[in-house]
Amino acid sequence: MPNVLYTAEAHVTGGRAKGHGRSSDGQLDVQLRAPVEMGGEGDGTNPEQLFAVGYAACFEGALGVAGRRASVEVDDAEIDSKVCLLPNGSGGFELAVELNVTLPSVADSATAASVVRAAHTICPYSNATHGNIDVILTANGKPV
Repeated sequence: MPNVLYTAEAHVTGGRAKGHGRSSDGQLDVQLRAPVEMGGEGDGTNPEQLFAVGYAACFEGALGVAGRRASVEVDDAEIDSKVCLLPNGSGGFELAVELNVTLPSVADSATAASVVRAAHTICPYSNATHGNIDVILTANGKPV
C-alpha cells in the first residue's frame, strides 16, 4: 500500500463476549463484553461502541477540513453518534449509523448542512462505509 499516512495496530483475544483488546501502543486497553441488551454481562465495551466513538471522532476531524475549505467556523462542533446492529435477513448482521452534528457557530441551516455533507465526502469512515451501510446525518437538528 503506497503512501500510507498511519497504521493503527491492535490485538484482540476472546471476541466480543468475554474478550480483551489492546492497541499496540497501549493507549487503548479495553475489556470486551456483549451488551446486556444482547444477553451479555455489559461490564465492558463492545465493537459497536468503539465504532461509534471512532466514527464520530473521525467525522469531527473531517468537519474541520470541510469548515476550513468553506471558511466556516466549526471548532465548537459536537457529534452524537449511534451505531445500530441489525440482522441482515441472511443469518448475519449489518450496521447502521446516525451522526447528529451540532455546529453552534453556524446559524444558517443550509451552510451547516453543506459543511456536514462535505465532511461526509472527506471522512475515511464515511468513505469506507459508503454504499455498504445506511448513514443518517443531521446538522443542527435538521436532516442532511
